[in-house]
Amino acid sequence: MELGFALVFGVALGFSLTIPPGPMNVLIAAQTLRSLRSGIITGFGAMSADLVLGVLVYALHSVVDLDAIVRWIYLVGAVVMVGFGVWVLRRASTPRSEPSAGIRTYSQAVLLGVTNPFQIVWWLTAGLAFAYLGGVVLFVGLFGAVAIWVVTFPYALHLGTRGRPGVERAVAYVSAAIMFAFAAYFLFLAA
Repeated sequence: MELGFALVFGVALGFSLTIPPGPMNVLIAAQTLRSLRSGIITGFGAMSADLVLGVLVYALHSVVDLDAIVRWIYLVGAVVMVGFGVWVLRRASTPRSEPSAGIRTYSQAVLLGVTNPFQIVWWLTAGLAFAYLGGVVLFVGLFGAVAIWVVTFPYALHLGTRGRPGVERAVAYVSAAIMFAFAAYFLFLAA
């Protein structure tokens, strides 16, 4: 694959991974309600989880039997989604305080990312296939797109909700509901 094409293809692939609504974007949205900084740190935690999953999948692709573990991936993912849904609801019902965005915020995003069945399955399928197709250049484009998304999405959400407590609460409640819906869907897939 030509280098320029691999880079453009990687960028398109990165946006295909990050833009669709999913648990990670829900967590980024919920954290952005606390502060723009929390949302961006959460996004970089998500990106780190993708890096971990990408490296693991690429390194272990010949020894991983997806059929043997996929049910457990969905079960663990469901438990994590319920936990984060409850956490989002708790934060939405407590008075807003000065946000403390740091290692804990980052770690929560990494945890959600490495246990998110959508991310895991994406890396075990599309990610692995494209790794062979475009190699390192494709991954540079992919992570470039992810970096752009994890900054612009929280920033846009921050601008849209700033000074609007009703909108902030609505985003938090919808975020929690989406987490619970993903948990239910993962349980369905695990059955």
